[in-house]
Amino acid sequence: MSKPTIAIVGRPNVGKSTLFNRIVGGRMAIVEDKPGVTRDRLYGNGSWLTHDFHVIDTGGIEIGDEPLLEKMRAQAEIAVDEADVILFLVDGRTGLTDADETVADLLRKSKKPVVVAVNKLDNYQQRELMYEFYALGLGDPYAISCAHGQGIGDLLDAVVAQFSDNEPINEADDAIRFALIGRPNVGKSSLVNTILGKERVIVSDLAGTTRDAIDTPFSRDGQEYVIVDTAGIRRRGRVYEKTEKYSVLRAQRSIEESDVVLVLINGEEGIIEQDKKIAGYAHEAGRAIVLVVNKWDAVEKDDKTMEKFRRKIREQFQFIDYAPIVFLSALTGSRVDQVLPVIRQVAENHSLRVQTSLLNDCIMDTIAMTPPPSDKGKRLKIFYATQVAVRPPMFVLFVNDPELLHFSYVRHIENRLRETFGFIGTPIKIVSRKKNEK
Repeated sequence: MSKPTIAIVGRPNVGKSTLFNRIVGGRMAIVEDKPGVTRDRLYGNGSWLTHDFHVIDTGGIEIGDEPLLEKMRAQAEIAVDEADVILFLVDGRTGLTDADETVADLLRKSKKPVVVAVNKLDNYQQRELMYEFYALGLGDPYAISCAHGQGIGDLLDAVVAQFSDNEPINEADDAIRFALIGRPNVGKSSLVNTILGKERVIVSDLAGTTRDAIDTPFSRDGQEYVIVDTAGIRRRGRVYEKTEKYSVLRAQRSIEESDVVLVLINGEEGIIEQDKKIAGYAHEAGRAIVLVVNKWDAVEKDDKTMEKFRRKIREQFQFIDYAPIVFLSALTGSRVDQVLPVIRQVAENHSLRVQTSLLNDCIMDTIAMTPPPSDKGKRLKIFYATQVAVRPPMFVLFVNDPELLHFSYVRHIENRLRETFGFIGTPIKIVSRKKNEK
């Protein structure tokens, strides 16, 4: 079940980014120093009491050169489409403005829960400034100070009270949940329909015509699956035609619900930066990944075209070099029968647990063949290793000094683990601990 999403809406300089940082705290992901693994500032994760949720800072969504009011309206439209609860931030010192009232009208019509926060009320004497915001007709406003953290707790109480409890879908415990993610018009819906063998979702030549995100369970060759379908654009508009950042928001929900993620690439158009960004989210989340090149039927090719495209993918997606690649055409059905066997394989690797004795044999052989490098005359010693988790597989190396374990040697150990045990399609996490440290 996906986490609910909060969108922060408001005109410039009311404190959206400060509130965003207050809510997500230190939970913004530390990105890896690898190409393609990036995280936009507009999207984060937060928690309050027993609730986990996503947070969107709509101020981070760039919308061309439109006038201020048009930008605000466009950002509000994105919030309406993407969010479960909208947090409308206004400036208590400036007071109610025409722009605030315009956006409030749009939010009222959305039928989405809206919580109004009046910012920059730094002391109790200023609280009376919030009363004029009752005129927005969006319920009780909450007085806060993002800069000083005042009133944030009461505000989040009001926000999480608006979350609805969705019943999870009934499915087999051993079902493999897989999501199809990718930028608009890569053929996600067409592939869903081809896999299921029926018209499950609306398909159009226009980018972003899927109406809703619908999880679909099915069985094939004795294995249970659930397709976590990515919702496209619920309501097409020019704002979506000018920014593709929203696709990351949609991808996040699908990723967190899945065991395996299919990252779709448009073979006809080739690889763009957004493809790498979306794949980076799946990698950061620790999900098993399959790279799917769709629309291969539309590509003019000879006997070397596929291998050239494969090399290009490996060059552009170095951070997920473990992901298998499948070339197919959802439209004609060509090679679509390869998808489920690959999904099943990477799901098994994602859950693979290595026997401790075999793991340490591999580690000791690696050390014998390539001893760890020394640093300032001090050499790293690896005493033993153990696997502490699956989905993704996670290993702990017990060493004499964790600071001596260079990332390049970690990479070397990862390569040896993959050579020995496979782990096709799944990321591997390796951490170090000082011996006798828990």
